[in-house]
Amino acid sequence: MIQILDTNTNNNKVKKSNKVKKIFLFKFQFIISTTIAIILIIISLLYFSSLNKNENISSTILDNYSVYKLYSENSSVIEKSESDLFGIIEIPKIKIYYPVFSHLSEDLLKISPCKFYGNTPDKDSNICIAGHNYNNTLFFSKINILKENDEIYIYDNLGNKYIYFVFDIYEVKDTDLSPIFDYNNKSKELTLITCNNLNNNRIIVKAKQ
Repeated sequence: MIQILDTNTNNNKVKKSNKVKKIFLFKFQFIISTTIAIILIIISLLYFSSLNKNENISSTILDNYSVYKLYSENSSVIEKSESDLFGIIEIPKIKIYYPVFSHLSEDLLKISPCKFYGNTPDKDSNICIAGHNYNNTLFFSKINILKENDEIYIYDNLGNKYIYFVFDIYEVKDTDLSPIFDYNNKSKELTLITCNNLNNNRIIVKAKQ
């Protein structure tokens, strides 16, 4: 009889011990999960805050575009720099309307699209414009949904509007430079380039006047 009681007591102790362990494990997992969730939320907030900051800078440049043109056309008033603006790009279908820098650098590319190859829209060349892909939030994140004959507008610093029609959309490896140099040198072409964040390829949109 005493042995049975002892066995029951031991069993109860084991059950209580297991229960305590389960509760402790549950609390530990809960704390870890909550901590990870908080960290991810903070990272997300910082990321989107950074995107909004870049968008605000781009919008500010756009708002002051007319003032910029007034002074940048007079070299005695303002010294030209690599932050000079090439013009404005507009793509009505995907609601893109951004100033375009005339040079490319990592810092400028964070703020707005940049031209890095080609001449002015009134001359035969292949104007290449790169823009970051911020996954449907900013810059060139939606150019992959463009279709043949969709329109792209380029406005130069004199206010002239040039209309380009999309004729090809494809992807290349990040080391492939053919989209830049593969064009008809007797035509006025436009090439938009952005990253595919899923596979690190480059999304290419080709258009011509």
